[in-house]
Amino acid sequence: MGRLFLITLFASLVQVTSAQQVFHRMTLLMGSRFDLTVVAANEEEADVFLDTAIAEITRIERLISSWDPNSQTSAINANAGIKPIKVNKELFDLITRSIAISELTDGAFDISYASMDLIWKFDGSMIQMPTAEEVKASVEMVGFEKIILDSGKQTVFLSQKGMKIGFGAIGKGYAADKAKQLLMGKGAIAGIINASGDMNTWGKKPDGSDWKVAITNPMNKNIAFAELPLKQGAVVTSGDYEKFVEFDKVRYSHIINPQTGYPATGIISVTVFAPSAELADALATSVFVMGKEVGIDRINQLPNVACIIIDDQGNIHKSEHIKINEE
Repeated sequence: MGRLFLITLFASLVQVTSAQQVFHRMTLLMGSRFDLTVVAANEEEADVFLDTAIAEITRIERLISSWDPNSQTSAINANAGIKPIKVNKELFDLITRSIAISELTDGAFDISYASMDLIWKFDGSMIQMPTAEEVKASVEMVGFEKIILDSGKQTVFLSQKGMKIGFGAIGKGYAADKAKQLLMGKGAIAGIINASGDMNTWGKKPDGSDWKVAITNPMNKNIAFAELPLKQGAVVTSGDYEKFVEFDKVRYSHIINPQTGYPATGIISVTVFAPSAELADALATSVFVMGKEVGIDRINQLPNVACIIIDDQGNIHKSEHIKINEE
């Protein structure tokens, strides 16, 4: 996912007249920046909350990481085309939900896209475009329908050798949701989990006001075009402006269309509002791939979900039932 250009409107430590205060901590997890904010009575209580959130995100990273050779996800990938792998219920359920989102988005979202990492690299190491033959071969290893689940045995099997799954388009949102749920269960009355732009909020600031974010137009990062309150829910943005490669003055986004094998075009930013960060995360990538017309139509069919799209000309498009106060 691209880093969300949201300006979270809170200080790292805000003194207020009530007994509650806002505490903040930044850390690096899952290869991304996490900004964690909680409302607590004092620093000691806040540290307990923040330590708890970090431990939970670290646990999830170990479970779903495709880079950790000891993770269950890596075991699934290593045995593609060979045998099913028994996994724990949490990972099985996440994969099940991921496949459901693939079906909802007609394959625009697909966790089996990970095999494309072999030809598209956005870490500065790419020196030339992949060939058409390489792209075609990568697409042949993609397809959520090739992920075979056995709910009775709780196994996952990638039916084609060379296939890989990865949670780059849903993992940070899932981690944000889990950290939020855990903190709420432990008595944290309010806060924000910001996983490099995958934001999940609950409660209100100590003065009773809503958390707010300002959304910046990525074509002019110094200007926020809208400010929105964040209540009990999540907001996630996918963008092409953070990770990309450029050849012959053409920029290619890290958001790959799993059906074509090439980077999605026509959109530079998608912001999705949804009840959970996991859902918002997956839908933001999906809309980016589907395009603004199909993407907005699909969002309009989902309850309690809305989106804002910025196309490659800087035009702003909104789904139904969303109100923004433009600056």
